[in-house]
Amino acid sequence: MMSSRLWRPTLVQRVFLAVLLAFVFVLLALQAYMYVNFRQSLAVDQGLSRLGRSLTQAISQLDDEASVRAVVVATETIHKTLRISGNPAGTLRFQLWDRGGKLIYSSPGMRGELLAGPLRQVTTRDIGGEPYWVYQDETPRWSLRLAEPERTFARVLHNNTRNMLPYLLLAFPIVLLPVWLAVKHGLRPLRRLADGIGHRRATDLSPLGVDPPYAELRPLTSALERMLQQLRDKVQRERAFVHDAAHELRTPMAVISAQAHALAGAGTGEDRSRAQAHLEQAIARASHLTQQLLDLALLDDAQPAAPRRIDVARLAREILAQAAPRAMARGIELTFDATDSLDASIDVPAFQSILENLLNNAIRYVHDRGQVAVALRAEDEGLVLTVADDGPGIPAAEREQVFERFYRGAGHEASGSGLGLSIVRQAVARMEGRVEMTEGLSNEGVAFRVVLPVVSEG
Repeated sequence: MMSSRLWRPTLVQRVFLAVLLAFVFVLLALQAYMYVNFRQSLAVDQGLSRLGRSLTQAISQLDDEASVRAVVVATETIHKTLRISGNPAGTLRFQLWDRGGKLIYSSPGMRGELLAGPLRQVTTRDIGGEPYWVYQDETPRWSLRLAEPERTFARVLHNNTRNMLPYLLLAFPIVLLPVWLAVKHGLRPLRRLADGIGHRRATDLSPLGVDPPYAELRPLTSALERMLQQLRDKVQRERAFVHDAAHELRTPMAVISAQAHALAGAGTGEDRSRAQAHLEQAIARASHLTQQLLDLALLDDAQPAAPRRIDVARLAREILAQAAPRAMARGIELTFDATDSLDASIDVPAFQSILENLLNNAIRYVHDRGQVAVALRAEDEGLVLTVADDGPGIPAAEREQVFERFYRGAGHEASGSGLGLSIVRQAVARMEGRVEMTEGLSNEGVAFRVVLPVVSEG
């Protein structure tokens, strides 16, 4: 348990790693900068050549071997405790010759190696299996030759790291501490917000009422406030839905109860037939209302179905074929205008709900021997479905209200639940489309124009 808590990701860990990574980047940047400067300094003037020129000038005025040898030995002794060009102390090598070719002095570590190179130039040669820089300068009497280990990239990197790392390690906790304190203090309002939400009752959807002091926390509190508002609206809609559904179901249930009693007490066959017919009508109405309530509840709560590529024109023809017997029974002319096939990727259940409910509404409210025209086509704005009739129409004042649940306009003899257009609006919203209401056929009745975006392929 302790180990799992230790390795659980936290903001403090992220801050620690971020600061550590920043220091690593600083180290790498300084390494690159120092190496570039080092290479540039080599191109201008090396420390080995400067030392060689200075020492040559010092011995140029001396004539006896003992004095010259003493100067060279003294210089070597001094540099045994000093570093030149970043090399470790004691790695500098000296050789002194006279112009006759006599070796006057050679550093103990040379082991018989002879230093030689172009005059007053730094060259590279192998000494004892290692690369060395060699510099040679001369006076009228003496020839001075110096050598130091060549500073390779690996050696420069090692030396620079050894020099800078202690300072970075010292600076790391000094930088980390204020950052950690700032993060800890900055997260305090977030902890208070979490505690406030955690101590709420499950049914408490009231606003948070929190104004965080930091701008970074305001998007979070705003999102939580929006979510709570959406939940409050959803709960309110569900309560209203349940209340309205119970109210609407009460009427068909009362009719079913009354007709059941009438059927049970019918004295003649004619009375029984009449009561049975009324009972079947009430049951059908209750069944239709229940199905619409279920459809609406599913559209409210369900996520959009995965789009499926189908022939939408064929699907529409199948839905019209199911509605055709009801239209024919009342002499209604039902037409369909579409291409032979129209392939598109759509939410199939939502599209079925839209067309079925628009058709049911049109057939229910249009007068006998009226007309209902359905059109389906693909346009630039998407898939366009139009259902128009020449019925009594909908007054302009009611055109927004007809999409409300359980709303039924006045002056209609046809019975209905007032849910069909609500289902249409909800299904269109789920498909991220829009529905428009215009004049119907021959400037009579009403037409519903539904525009649905088509999901592009791959």
